[in-house]
Amino acid sequence: MKWIEIQEIVYCLIDKYPDQDPKALLFTDLMNMVCSLEEFDDDPEKCGERILEAIQSLWIEEAD
Repeated sequence: MKWIEIQEIVYCLIDKYPDQDPKALLFTDLMNMVCSLEEFDDDPEKCGERILEAIQSLWIEEAD
């Protein structure tokens, strides 16, 4: 899974962290969580604030 696969990342995060409130996450924590996903195999250096914002926004949307 790569950084551009936002929806897949969010679904994996929801599965792995079902009790996590995405609104309460710092971007550094979110990045670490994504990098820890078993399916994730992209370079952490390719991640930027826009990607993390997109992941967090979709996660918040899915959680509501």
